[in-house]
Amino acid sequence: QVQLVESGGGLVQPGGSLRLSCAASGVTLDYYGIGWFRQAPGKEREGVSCISSNVGSTAYVDSVKGRFTISRDNTKNTVYLQMNSLKPEDTAVYYCAAVTPSYCSTYTLRMGRYDYWGQGTQVTVSS
Repeated sequence: QVQLVESGGGLVQPGGSLRLSCAASGVTLDYYGIGWFRQAPGKEREGVSCISSNVGSTAYVDSVKGRFTISRDNTKNTVYLQMNSLKPEDTAVYYCAAVTPSYCSTYTLRMGRYDYWGQGTQVTVSS
């Protein structure tokens, strides 16, 4: 069974940093595009960032550009989301997702049509 497991969430003060991890089993992430999504209470799910498999193209929602960085380590079958300069509005449950063929663009994030989803990890930014 395909499984995606997020980790690295927690409580951080505004301006702080967290690194989220998405570890996969049942699939080899080399062949998948990976997206990070988030959903805050009372709000719609939002695509945050994605990365393609081979070339490594990336995309980000405007609100996180310059603050978040997505990367992948295929030897560990893991994708990361480095989050810096965190703001209270970043508070949400963060989910990773995988799709094949390996697409990644702002369009991909808007559509959110991914094949596999993790259970999410809570990120809370508060003083």
